[in-house]
Order: sequence, then structure tokens, then C-alpha cells
Amino acid sequence: MSGTGRGEKGLDERQISAFCGGWPGVTSSIKWEVDRVFSVANKMFCVICTIGPDRGRFSFKVETDRFLELTEQPGMMPAPYMARAFWVSVTEPERFAREELEGYVRRSYELVVANLPKKTQATLAKQDA
Repeated sequence: MSGTGRGEKGLDERQISAFCGGWPGVTSSIKWEVDRVFSVANKMFCVICTIGPDRGRFSFKVETDRFLELTEQPGMMPAPYMARAFWVSVTEPERFAREELEGYVRRSYELVVANLPKKTQATLAKQDA
């Protein structure tokens, strides 16, 4: 994972940006006026609310078979508007170890990349080399 210390909790916008900003093809933009969206090849893999009452809440894609397991935990819920695509929202990031949250964000990126066209995947792999 990253070089964070053991036992650190939560993950904020700055940390997510630093953690995944160097991955191949990752872009970041503000959408819907309040959310910072991290995408690869124009496909979202992580969304974090930057202002308002939900500030700090973030969402990501998970495997179908992990969706119920994760959304039943305190501090997580099905992501509004995106649950049908198996997105989970972390409502209380401070409940979770930073490494665990980083793992979910990384896995979301990998799931999105796996669904991209093979040519796009090959281009991303070259960027990572």
C-alpha cells in the first residue's frame, strides 16, 4: 500500500488525490458542484464530497459479491444513485484504517480498468511501465 503509519484512520480528499493521482490514466475533476471525481479513461472509480453536510464522504465501486458485506458495516452504505452499479459509500471514514480504505479505492480503479476496451488497457499498461 502506501507509506502511511500503522493505525492511521480515515482518508480525505487530499490523501485520495495523492494516493491515486499517479496511477496510469487517472484524472480528477469537480462534478455536480460538490464532488471531486477520480476517473480512468473517463470512467469514474472514486467520488468524494468536498463541501456541504456530506463533506468527506466518498464512494467507490466494489465486486458484486462484496457489496452486501461492505454495506452492512457501520460507517458504510450503498452509494446514492450508484448502488445499482455496486458502489459503496463510506459515510464515516474515521471508522476505518487508512490502508483498508486505500485498498478499496485501488480495487475500484482495477475493476474499472478491467472493463475498459483491451486497447485502452494496453495503453494504460504502457504508462505504468
